[in-house]
Amino acid sequence: MTTVAEFEARVADRAISVGVVGLGYVGLPLAVGYAEAGFRAVGFDLSERTVTGLRSGTSHIEDIESSRIAEVVGSGRFLPSNDDADLGTCDVVFVCVPTPYDDQKTPDLSYIRSASETVASVLRPGMLVILQSTTSPGTTTQIMQPILERGGLRAGSDFMLAFSPERVDPGNTRFTVRNTPKVVGGVDERSTQCARALLEAVMDEPGLVTCVSSPDAAEMTKLLENTYRAVNIALVNELAVLSEKMGIDLWEVIAAASTKPFGFQAFWPGIGPGGHCIPVDPYYLSWKARAYDFQTKFIELAADTNLGMADYVCTRVARFLNETGTALRGARVLALGVAFKEGVSDTRNSRAVRVIELLEADGAEVEYTDPMVPTISIGGRERKSLDLAGIDPTTFDVVVVLVKHSAWPLAEWIARGTRVFDAVNASGLATNGSLERL
Repeated sequence: MTTVAEFEARVADRAISVGVVGLGYVGLPLAVGYAEAGFRAVGFDLSERTVTGLRSGTSHIEDIESSRIAEVVGSGRFLPSNDDADLGTCDVVFVCVPTPYDDQKTPDLSYIRSASETVASVLRPGMLVILQSTTSPGTTTQIMQPILERGGLRAGSDFMLAFSPERVDPGNTRFTVRNTPKVVGGVDERSTQCARALLEAVMDEPGLVTCVSSPDAAEMTKLLENTYRAVNIALVNELAVLSEKMGIDLWEVIAAASTKPFGFQAFWPGIGPGGHCIPVDPYYLSWKARAYDFQTKFIELAADTNLGMADYVCTRVARFLNETGTALRGARVLALGVAFKEGVSDTRNSRAVRVIELLEADGAEVEYTDPMVPTISIGGRERKSLDLAGIDPTTFDVVVVLVKHSAWPLAEWIARGTRVFDAVNASGLATNGSLERL
């Protein structure tokens, strides 16, 4: 049995091969990070297109430049693959696969199950397996562990198993795998400490990894982080609706409250959070709570509030048009942005897309521009982004800002009298005759 000290020594010598299952926004930066830190890394993904692109030195993730891919692939430190045999050469395997939900908001753990089956097929004594996919407490030990143990090896004795939640913020250049603090909990102390040593090895400084008592605690940590954000976003979204009725500028209020140096953290209203974390993770907790005959009323209310913001924005846009005698039905609308947030091309759970769907359901004719998303399917129809430089805003009845972007010439358009509804405060300007903010 490998001791923690022996494992740490192998990590220090870069004698550990690191495998990563799932090469998306979480997995690819992780695999490249270990390759750049001197480890041999294998990136496993079922998508032949993804693997082929990476082998040619082309990145499909905005946060990772193609030049970085080309360097680690060319040096032989990073092997993109869809062959189980390549994964079997690794000493450590991270699992970084999606954890979406279905139409009924029930967690879809099929990707974790499938990835666990793949890892189980190559599992050998002494390996360390670390699940990073966001999920509900109990997934590591109740779903992944039994699959891994089907071949007779036992977690905690024959192989090590831990959960360390991903902390990736797409588009954020300040925090990366090298400086973002991490949390980890293993099925036993050896699993925890070996996982800690490996996580710290890719970081710029020691001490950035916090160990907790179990995988369950680490899984709950991730859900708390994102549910905390979801609940507070719901709070300011609700206050945005109230403030509009009261004639108060909530953006001004939040900025003023932010001057308090303790006990307050600013959250901002908008069309509702999108992406793969904030709108999804609270449902994992609510779903798990039902197994204990417990209803997470507070969390579910927050989720409903955030989901309702798309409808509220449409109502406000219709009212804004009515001020000039223009009906929403038949109105020409330009939507600025369709990604789930600023600086990314990811449209998963994008509330901007939902707003467009609702506007069109009410009869509006909507076109969009987004420099990060050249094409997108909305309502079963393929759309192309308009060239921002060629747009004449006066040909639209209203411009609706759904995603912040530095490229939007909002001040210029507003000065020309273009009617703009700014749902995300991209303009930074107070409501006036031709501009209305959420």
